[in-house]
Amino acid sequence: MNEICTHSLSQKRWVLRPYEEAHVLKFMQKLNISPTLARLLVMRGHTLESAPLYLEPTLRQHLPDPLMLKDMDKAASRLIQAITTREKILVWGDYDVDGATSSALLCRFFKALNMPLALYIPDRIKEGYGPNIQGIQKFIDQGYTVMITVDCGTTSFEALEAAKGLDVIILDHHAPEAKLPPAYAIVNPNRLDEQKEVTQILGHLAAVGISFLCVVALNRALRDAGFYKDHIEPDLMGLLDLVALGTVCDVMPLTGLNRTFVSQGLKVMAKRKNVGLKALADKGGLDETPTPYHLGFVLGPRINAGGRVGESFLGARLLSTENPEEAHEIAQKLDQYNQERRSLEAEALEQAFLQVDPESPLLIVDHDGWHEGVIGIVAGRLKEKFHKPSAVIAWNEKGIGKASARSISGFDFGRLIHKAHHLGYVLGGGGHAMAAGFSLTKDQLPLLTYFLNSELTRLGDEVDLKPMVQCDGYLDLRSLTPQFLGEIENLSPFGMGNPTPKFVFSEVMVDSYQLIKDQHIRCRFSQGDGVVIEGIGFRLKDTPLGNILMDRSRRPLNLLASLKLDTWGGKAKVTLMIEDATLTFSELKKTG
Repeated sequence: MNEICTHSLSQKRWVLRPYEEAHVLKFMQKLNISPTLARLLVMRGHTLESAPLYLEPTLRQHLPDPLMLKDMDKAASRLIQAITTREKILVWGDYDVDGATSSALLCRFFKALNMPLALYIPDRIKEGYGPNIQGIQKFIDQGYTVMITVDCGTTSFEALEAAKGLDVIILDHHAPEAKLPPAYAIVNPNRLDEQKEVTQILGHLAAVGISFLCVVALNRALRDAGFYKDHIEPDLMGLLDLVALGTVCDVMPLTGLNRTFVSQGLKVMAKRKNVGLKALADKGGLDETPTPYHLGFVLGPRINAGGRVGESFLGARLLSTENPEEAHEIAQKLDQYNQERRSLEAEALEQAFLQVDPESPLLIVDHDGWHEGVIGIVAGRLKEKFHKPSAVIAWNEKGIGKASARSISGFDFGRLIHKAHHLGYVLGGGGHAMAAGFSLTKDQLPLLTYFLNSELTRLGDEVDLKPMVQCDGYLDLRSLTPQFLGEIENLSPFGMGNPTPKFVFSEVMVDSYQLIKDQHIRCRFSQGDGVVIEGIGFRLKDTPLGNILMDRSRRPLNLLASLKLDTWGGKAKVTLMIEDATLTFSELKKTG
């Protein structure tokens, strides 16, 4: 990769993705595609064999045999037994979007079988993450014999050891410890004893993806057993809107099966048949074809708000209901909770920024009384702004800290927290590579800080603390047509692991700007030939980049931006999504 900018206004390096023109020509000829699409495919490492499936992702091609996962056969067999004998089944979910979508997916599938489930989502503040002894015992006393945990359970040793009389099926994706908890079946592609090939193929799935594979296995077994001679077979494809939502909001890489799930799930979501999602979209003002952006920044935060600052069960109930009136009422509540969450987040973020040492390779901030429901968002904001592993700790009145962490590539926070637990540096916790949660005492904080900094030093060059943006080439403003953007959209859906293409625009001028909601900046850009294109940058006020965009001296900029199709007012036009900029052309060394 060729470095074309070493020090942008956002303190990032710009690197041009490498490609060979001969390969681009071959892609154009063999696949009958445009130069732009061919170049983007080559830049992303595709071959002539992989490209066609990538351009048209289908479940038929991508969906593996669910039974390749350890214990999936046991899980399906036990659930068939429970269905045929009408046992009482409990689903215990997590309070985030992945947990809510996983729970709702199972509820919808079993309801289609006329086999209702009990659903339990613990209170984030009062009960914490995962199953607990008191909650489990309540359902045992009510005669429940099967419990399915979704997006949790892999590290719930104490609770599951006490679950006498319950057959527990764990559907999870979080990094496990070497020892697994007692359960009838543990379906987790990241089990340390799972086949390496299975982990490579399915280890990046969200819990909702694992839950979907479970209902695929269960549905197939029911069909083979003749169950559908007397019952209508559920529409599994109709559940993919939930799979897409949970996958995007849990920031799973949109590659392989995940990309297919999201691609197909967005098509299902566009039909607006899930009344809960429809009500939430209406409340969020989403009236266009949904994209991963809408899932991650419009729908997801509202579902999460219930677990963060309100009632944890609301998200799962909203996604499960078929009653439009109930859906409208819950969507209204979640929207109100989301506004409350924003206020708490803004206050905590302001306090967190005051603690940050920009020279430190690892950011750990803490405060007495921060709301536990927003510390994950604050950690994400710190990681986003400083490009460093970040942990945010909220201390309660007993001196116990609840923490949330977000990471960067190469620093596996989830596994390091498991290691820290083993060493006695935290009370407990877990997660996955890019996000983790844990609890600790104030006495443990210095030990944990030293341990994490030592691990960061040991990893060395494996963790790149210098923010880097990969660029997809140079463009002129006059080339930005809806047709051109349509070519790029063949690579969508974009997200983690499949980033939106970003292009460099040399020597553009800011003709005018407008401040939106006192934090976002909308600009009109020109490039010397009369072509004017609008662009917008989010949360740029009082940043070096924002200050330059609002500078009236009209200095030429080299702009880094992605593209979005704006259909406001019924007329399609391309808008720039501002990523970064440099001041002078000499700072950009064109390499091709």
